[in-house]
Amino acid sequence: MADLNIPNLNMNSDKYIFKKKLNLRKKTKRRLLTESFFMFILSFLLVYINYLIPDKNLLLQNIPTTFNKSFFLIIDLFSNLYEMLLVIFIFVLYFTAFILMIGSFYRLFRVSKKKSKSLIKNFK
Repeated sequence: MADLNIPNLNMNSDKYIFKKKLNLRKKTKRRLLTESFFMFILSFLLVYINYLIPDKNLLLQNIPTTFNKSFFLIIDLFSNLYEMLLVIFIFVLYFTAFILMIGSFYRLFRVSKKKSKSLIKNFK
């Protein structure tokens, strides 16, 4: 009986979850006027900021060369990055090889030490 699932008739179905949160009322004329006024002031402010920028024509004429220079700088960056990663990889390989050599010499030393002890015990 605990597994019995009784539907709750007071619950709204899932397709109407957000319906109550939507503002379906139309905006008043006063609110529309204030919004349009703020939009006009913002557009005027943007045009004024654009007017204050010096040498706009020269900047617009130099866009292709600027993109070309930045593209070459990005290519140069990636080529230098490749070289730096290659140098780091070389150092990591040398360090790993050095650790492996030390480990192999240490194991050879331990093995030779154990055999010498066992050889001494066998001769006695």
